[in-house]
Amino acid sequence: MRVVFMGSADIACPSLESLLSDPSVDVVGVVTQPDRPKGRQLKVSACAVRTHLEGSGIPVLTPQSINTEASLEALRALSPDLAVVMAYGQILKPTVLAVPRLGCINVHTSLLPLYRGAAPIQWAVANGDAETGVTIMHMDEGMDTGDIVLQRTIPIGPADTAGRVHDNLADAGAALLCEAVHAIQA
Repeated sequence: MRVVFMGSADIACPSLESLLSDPSVDVVGVVTQPDRPKGRQLKVSACAVRTHLEGSGIPVLTPQSINTEASLEALRALSPDLAVVMAYGQILKPTVLAVPRLGCINVHTSLLPLYRGAAPIQWAVANGDAETGVTIMHMDEGMDTGDIVLQRTIPIGPADTAGRVHDNLADAGAALLCEAVHAIQA
């Protein structure tokens, strides 16, 4: 299966790596955010996913907006069967969602419909939730409103920080993503 991965933040790297190590998946391209100023000195640097891919030979697209005609043409040229999105940082319009023949799926770090949108990990920890999880969902025009493919629950211990929950969800999301991709292939 030909897959385009769309992600930027470090939490997306394990999911990308799980796709790269799956022999039934051909990652034909990766879409990330463009280089941006970061840190106190505002030094321009690449996002975590792009840094993770250095030297891989995989085409990396870094459009200012994925929703432009030029970006759509670049995506179409990759001929993806499926797009996988995790922590990408841009809203995908219907024209982008329609490019892959099997659509787009999102790896979301909450048990949807709980904590749609940004900062689901921080909200789960701040609210004292005893558990959270990962949802793999088909993307549609709404904010985290598509049909759920798979979910996995993980506990939040009393001493867990948002950082620890983040790492646990990154690993759980990578494992669940492989299951979802295989289910979609079947």
